[in-house]
Amino acid sequence: MSEDIERELSRLRWRSRRGMRELDRLLERYLDREWRQAPASEHAVFLRLLEIEDDKLWHWFMGHETPADAELAALVARIRTLPP
Repeated sequence: MSEDIERELSRLRWRSRRGMRELDRLLERYLDREWRQAPASEHAVFLRLLEIEDDKLWHWFMGHETPADAELAALVARIRTLPP
């Protein structure tokens, strides 16, 4: 089981690479600190988050805009508050 989780995390790290260092760090921080203990429902929200365009993610994470979807908004807020 642990091997499967690590394999999934490796795939997600690759998918989380956005080409913008700040976004990369935010998403990787979530994967490193929260992913393993997060419920499956949150995993699904994170996967949806990865489908969002970089410029929109940037505005969300910088607090310039808020996602209309409440689940995405909650996850963005959670990731924003993770300590560096």
